Amino acid sequence: MAAKFRDSSSVPVARRTVLVLSAVGVLGVLFGSKISDRLNNVFSKLSPNNPISNLIPGGAGFEIYTVAGFPIRTTKDYKLKVTGLVNKPITLSYSDLLKLPPTYMTKDFQCVTGWRVPNVKWTGVCLRDILNLAGVKQEVKGVLFKSYDGVYTESLTLNQAMRNDVIVAYSMLGESITEEHGGPVRLYVAPMYGYKSIKWLDSIELATNVIPGYWENLGYAQNAWIGRSNGRTDQPVD
Repeated sequence: MAAKFRDSSSVPVARRTVLVLSAVGVLGVLFGSKISDRLNNVFSKLSPNNPISNLIPGGAGFEIYTVAGFPIRTTKDYKLKVTGLVNKPITLSYSDLLKLPPTYMTKDFQCVTGWRVPNVKWTGVCLRDILNLAGVKQEVKGVLFKSYDGVYTESLTLNQAMRNDVIVAYSMLGESITEEHGGPVRLYVAPMYGYKSIKWLDSIELATNVIPGYWENLGYAQNAWIGRSNGRTDQPVD
């Protein structure tokens, strides 16, 4: 079974990349996410500059998406910056996040392309708690998220960001988040399609307006409520 992939920037994909993707796809299906993780590391070294999306079928029923390869950041090196219209800009390490009150959820992960992984266990820090640590200025209307892949961005309204089912996640599927799933830290927006749950979360910036993210600039809905956006009729998560 060959891996599915799509070149999101019309950059030709090298033959050796195709071979690696095929291997990752086959072994990912047969043996799950751990072998896929290892092969993804190989892929990122062989072809670090090829932006690929819908890369491989991953473990636990997920399909793996990336627009700029697989960036690597260890838990030791990880930093989350909160800037913009805040009372006090903050930087949180991975250990800082673990010390904050955790939020536990068991929720579906729903992709706008139609596939769904039910009852995924998530652990993280409520985004609202992090924003409150920095102090939200009165004029804030939008929250911009950036990935350390250098390309991927996303955004929410402030009201959306303050929901209790939007978390900065550091665990999913009962274990630490792997590189392929956007670890060590990613966003998880439970009531919206998966493209809002930005991987490899690097920074959060508060602004006076909502700034369209990567996928919104390609035509996807800004308000990506499951079952009520993007022309789909999926059942909402909640």
